[in-house]
Amino acid sequence: MMTRTPAIVLFFWGFCLTGPAVARQPGEVVAGSKVFTESVILAELATQTARHAGYPALHRDQLGGTRILWNALRSGDIDLYPEYTGTLLQEILTAHAPADPAHLADTLATYGLLMTAPLGFNNTYALGMKEERARALGIRTISDLRGHPELVLGFSNEFMDRGDGWPALQTAYRLPQHDVRGMDHDLGYRALSSGAIDVIDLYSTDAEIDEYHLRTLEDDLGYFPDYQAVYLYRSDLIDRAPAFVAALHRLEGQLPEANMVHLNARVKRDRIPEQVVAADFLRDRFGWTESRAGTPETRGQRLWRRTGEHLFLVGLSLLAAILISIPLGILAARYARAGQVILGVVGVIYTIPSLALLVFMIPLLGIGGGPAIFALFLYSLLPIVRNTHTGLRTIPPALLASAEALGLTPGARLRLVELPLASPDILAGIKTAAVINIGTATLGALIGAGGYGQPILTGIRLDDVGLILEGAVPAALLALATQGLFELGERWLVPKGLRR
Repeated sequence: MMTRTPAIVLFFWGFCLTGPAVARQPGEVVAGSKVFTESVILAELATQTARHAGYPALHRDQLGGTRILWNALRSGDIDLYPEYTGTLLQEILTAHAPADPAHLADTLATYGLLMTAPLGFNNTYALGMKEERARALGIRTISDLRGHPELVLGFSNEFMDRGDGWPALQTAYRLPQHDVRGMDHDLGYRALSSGAIDVIDLYSTDAEIDEYHLRTLEDDLGYFPDYQAVYLYRSDLIDRAPAFVAALHRLEGQLPEANMVHLNARVKRDRIPEQVVAADFLRDRFGWTESRAGTPETRGQRLWRRTGEHLFLVGLSLLAAILISIPLGILAARYARAGQVILGVVGVIYTIPSLALLVFMIPLLGIGGGPAIFALFLYSLLPIVRNTHTGLRTIPPALLASAEALGLTPGARLRLVELPLASPDILAGIKTAAVINIGTATLGALIGAGGYGQPILTGIRLDDVGLILEGAVPAALLALATQGLFELGERWLVPKGLRR
């Protein structure tokens, strides 16, 4: 068994990197989008445009923030995504940004990337308050916030850290507020409506501005640059999909601000799927009646597909962890100094925030199932290694002495005595790792790995409790079922006299 472990692990990594979670069809165009509705709509427009031009196309939606999409585009994991000129100048190309925005395309070309002309709207950042609250305090401009240090500010997590976000804005306007909270952009509207916060960051085309009766504060110092919406795409698309590139450029100037607000509202307020909204727009604007791909999935079909994706992530990562962790736990139990190092390393890995670990994996493994499985594998190591170590170290010395007196070799003693005696602890560690993985795997949706996290992510974005439950309830049931299966497995794997 031990001599076959390296081959099994090599097979695991090969399958992880080439398996169904990251497979691409020949000639396929892959679009990506960020975790907000407008980006999803724009990426869906590009995806359906590619299909209309005769190419197979895939939309990897809600892949996280700007840097994840930028790195995925440069690595070739995606072929294009919607972006904003202000974000390119202020956040992505800060080290090489051109002094003149007109030369932005030349700078992008040095990265092997091209950019369409603006799509027709400027989705700039802004700050907003509830109209009645702003009126009561006499706040009309961002500068007026200086007189109200008691206000609670809540900004999207990306805005909290980006170069054109809160730190630089606070400096430019000399704002005194210190109670500033980072949160999901869509959750910020609900927090503002409930009175939990007083000021949030807005995208000027957000449908929620009218829905929540917000006042957009005047940027009286002209801090925010233009954020003209464009598509970024890889230059090799010109050779791989020339008809698509030509069709994509037809979208230039076709989306005035009022149109984009209307599209956002159809998704956020009217609960119409992005695929339908995009298809309707392309039909009305260009007469493309075949842009919608296939029949929409039913809830049962979605659940079945997400279950398969989730089991793929959890099962493969857990299998690899078992194959690696049990030998590491045996080694840690046999050699005290090595044990300290092994337990220390897996303990440190376990303390790394899961979202950060997923992002760290992207430059090495790209997006999709690969980085998610590797991160879950790393998180599974500690409970299995620790329990294997504990189970072997707590075997009564008298039993070990009896085995030695019988003349058993160290290998036979391990196989026939020590591992059976430690099996309850080992199985408990594997059970803990499996249950943890089921919950943590939901974060894989942020990097395109699918699973139950996808409906949760979409439900948060659309304020749709039904979608959130569509992911959360099956994940909880899967965790309970897994725990029950391990209880049954203990009857088969653990000797009768050692069962707990």
